[in-house]
Amino acid sequence: MCAPAQTHNVKEPPELLAELKAAHRPRLYGTPDCETWSARFSPDGSYFAWSMGFGVIKLLPWPLTSRDSAESGCSKEKILNCRFLVWALAFGPCTSTRVDSAHQHRQDHELLLAAGLHNGSIQVWLVSTGNLQFTLTGHQAPVRDLVFSPNGSLTLISASRDKTLRIWDLGKKGASPHVLRGPNYWVFRCAVSPDSSVIASVCNLDSKVYLWSLRSYTFMKHLTYDHERTMASCDFSQDGALLAIASYHSNTGWWLDLWDPYTADLLTRVQDCEVCAYRSDNLLTSLSFSPVGLLLAFKDYRALQIWDVERDKLVADTDHNRAGGVCCAFHPQGGVIATGCRDGHVKFWKVPHLVPSLRHLCRVALRFSISTYQVEALPLPTKILEYLTYRDVPKQKILYCKEHGR
Repeated sequence: MCAPAQTHNVKEPPELLAELKAAHRPRLYGTPDCETWSARFSPDGSYFAWSMGFGVIKLLPWPLTSRDSAESGCSKEKILNCRFLVWALAFGPCTSTRVDSAHQHRQDHELLLAAGLHNGSIQVWLVSTGNLQFTLTGHQAPVRDLVFSPNGSLTLISASRDKTLRIWDLGKKGASPHVLRGPNYWVFRCAVSPDSSVIASVCNLDSKVYLWSLRSYTFMKHLTYDHERTMASCDFSQDGALLAIASYHSNTGWWLDLWDPYTADLLTRVQDCEVCAYRSDNLLTSLSFSPVGLLLAFKDYRALQIWDVERDKLVADTDHNRAGGVCCAFHPQGGVIATGCRDGHVKFWKVPHLVPSLRHLCRVALRFSISTYQVEALPLPTKILEYLTYRDVPKQKILYCKEHGR
């Protein structure tokens, strides 16, 4: 059952900055293979890529010009024809701004774009030229997610319906990937902690979150749910001290949970409590932490919502739209978020400008380097310990609890 609703009114929805439309002709609503399953900004924010359906990726320089946003076919864009449905995209190498320079890989690598395809292969493209560099094979089913390790290396992690995670070193030509096996379900999503030590993965019908060591390539622990649900997405906060998990059940709605990945404690739960007879048409499909502050964006089929976790406030809520998006991604400098739609289009929204508090910046700097157990061992007052370990976040809340006309 839902807890009493806690409402936070948003005076204005986020501003729609631009919309890019797919080149293919409009199809009937719900037509497969035309969806934008992935949209990504490059680590330095200079490029944007999205899978526009039917095996095609469009790559554009960022920021967009007025011509880019008004029409498709500008001279600077690159069209990458992958020939198979594109489920996932990832730019690399990427570097966390909080990784100590001594622990970063200092080689000068050209910017790459990896694409996970329906046939189980991964195509790696050179961004500067738009040329296909090589293809990785080994997965026996569609590659549903891709992420580069944020330490400046060319370590690529892939999640697949063949029930495995694979870790590829693109800097070593012909090297075999490390294969992580365990769940007996399709692996839908994966995320890497900002210090490049932990991989989190979620499966479609498994009520567990799997945590793996990226240093030893071994299983670490489960985060376990007590009810059957479908796992949809996951992401680490910028200090790695929070792990957000999106899940849903076709009959009871969706949940967004914040976990402590060190202690496996569930810190808070955001629950969909919409009064709706068609819950199966409103599934939580994507979430993403902002690289600036403690903002968490989450996308269901109808709306994009952005929660300021530090202030416990909903700061953005787009107009509800049946033909809404299935993915979302922040620009690395914040300020903009992209949502991919089920018709192959992509929309860009202005993110409310929020200045992180000094105490939050101190918490992020500290938590990036030390675990929850290490924090709890410090001789600090209880309130400070609760703040540093995010135990002061409300245990359960309803951000979204209203009936929509149909």
